[in-house]
Amino acid sequence: MNECAIDKFSKWGTVQAGLFTFPNSPKHHGLYHKFGFYPRFLTFIMVKPIESVELDLPVTKYSELSLQERSHFLKECYQLTDAIYPGLDLSREILAVDAQNLGDTVLLWDDKGLAGFAVCHCGAGSEAGSDVCYVKFGAVRSGVQAGELFEQLLDVCEAFGASQKMLRLRAGVNTSHDGAYSRMVDRNFRTESTGLVMHRPNDPGYNRPEVFVLDDWR
Repeated sequence: MNECAIDKFSKWGTVQAGLFTFPNSPKHHGLYHKFGFYPRFLTFIMVKPIESVELDLPVTKYSELSLQERSHFLKECYQLTDAIYPGLDLSREILAVDAQNLGDTVLLWDDKGLAGFAVCHCGAGSEAGSDVCYVKFGAVRSGVQAGELFEQLLDVCEAFGASQKMLRLRAGVNTSHDGAYSRMVDRNFRTESTGLVMHRPNDPGYNRPEVFVLDDWR
């Protein structure tokens, strides 16, 4: 972290910047605070063994969509995340995973359209590591049914991991999302490691209790 990086954020018009650091290192907290970052909540990196999951619908994957369908999905994806936090866009992450063959993005649909999605890495050569399906980012539509949709998205991720012969499912959840965290604990996810997220400015962003998101800022 240096002044050049902070200047870039200003030139880009970045509304909010964030980072992931050691939760037990006052040295790091103090350093980043000098650049305007404030400690917020902990993120738990959680893991569970992948089990057989029966779904009412087959897993839909980005890689299986036509070019027209991909374009439509990316627009719906942005609408979903923009509603969670204005400007939040996962298009580049989705495209990078596809282009580099790191895994796939799984999609959750309902009668209203796109209900959720998860960008997943799988196995060696990706950020997941051997025998792991790793959710880099996942989100569901906000609203009264968000909790139920989140459960369905976890099922879809696990089913996808099983289809890829992975043995474990890994995902990060910020403890500000207490509903999401509680549901993961109930589904036998166990904490593997912990990190602290820091925000610039000191604003919650999308780290709010009513939001159901999986993410890992490492």
